[in-house]
Amino acid sequence: MAHFQSARQSKMQKGNGPTCLPVHSSEGDSSIPVHLSEHPTSEDDNSFIDHGVTQAPYERSFSPYDFNGGTTLAIAGPDYAVIAADTRLSSGYEILSRNVTKLHALTDHCVLGSAGCKTDIDQLRSVLDINMKVYHHNHRKPMTAPSVAQMLGNTLYYRRFFPYYAFNVLAGVDKEGKGAVYSYDAIGSFERTPITATGSGQNFLVPLMDNLIKHQNRSDENRELPHEEVVEIVKDAFVTAGERDIYTGDNVEIMVITKDGIATQNFSLKAD
Repeated sequence: MAHFQSARQSKMQKGNGPTCLPVHSSEGDSSIPVHLSEHPTSEDDNSFIDHGVTQAPYERSFSPYDFNGGTTLAIAGPDYAVIAADTRLSSGYEILSRNVTKLHALTDHCVLGSAGCKTDIDQLRSVLDINMKVYHHNHRKPMTAPSVAQMLGNTLYYRRFFPYYAFNVLAGVDKEGKGAVYSYDAIGSFERTPITATGSGQNFLVPLMDNLIKHQNRSDENRELPHEEVVEIVKDAFVTAGERDIYTGDNVEIMVITKDGIATQNFSLKAD
C-alpha cells in the first residue's frame, strides 16, 4: 500500500505545499489540490456531516406528483353498476379536506372514480369532459360505456411519458343494460372485470370483494345480488378499509348506475 501511494504521489505535481493533480485541456494546463492521507480526519468522517447546514450540502429534490390518498371501488351487476369512493383528501400525515369527491359522472350512465394526485385528476377530468362534448356535438348522442372506456385508455396512453398520477376505475351500463366495470393502470391498459378497486385501501377491499362478489373460495350457492345488498357490502368494506388505512375515511360516496340513471347516497366513516 505504501509503495502504491508513493508511486501515485511521484506522478503528481507539487504546488505551494499541497499535492496537486495535473489537468491538461485545450485552454491550458492547471492543477487540482488532492488530499491523500492514510488516516481520515474529522472532515473526512461521515459522522461529522451536518446535513447541509455548513459543511456538506446535500441534494434537494422536487417531485411534480403528490399522493393525496383515497380509495375507489366498482362492482358490476346483471343490470347495474355500483361505484364508491371516500371523500378524504390528505397529503402525508395531514388531512387537507374531509369532503372532496373522487367520483365524476361523464354521462348519465357512466362514472369515473379516481384516486391519486388531486391536480392530475382534475386535469384528466377536464380533458375527458372536453372530449365528451366534442363527441356529443359530432354524433348528437352520448358516448356508451365501452366507448368511454376506450377513450379513457387512449387519453392515459397519450401521456405515457409523463403519466397522470391517477388510479382510475370506470363504471356504467352498456347499451344492453348490463353493468360494466373497467380497471386501468397509469398508462391506459384496461380490462373489463366484475370488480375493481384502486387507491390506498385497494389491498383491503379486493380480497373481500373476491369472496363476497366473485364468490371465490366458497362452497355455498352463488346467487345474483340486488344492488341494495351490494351497497350494504360496499359500506361494510369501506368501514373495514377506514379502520386500517389512514388515507381512507370521513365519508363514502356511493353511486348506483342503472339504465334509468344515477342514484347517489353517502355514508359516514370514522373522522380520525
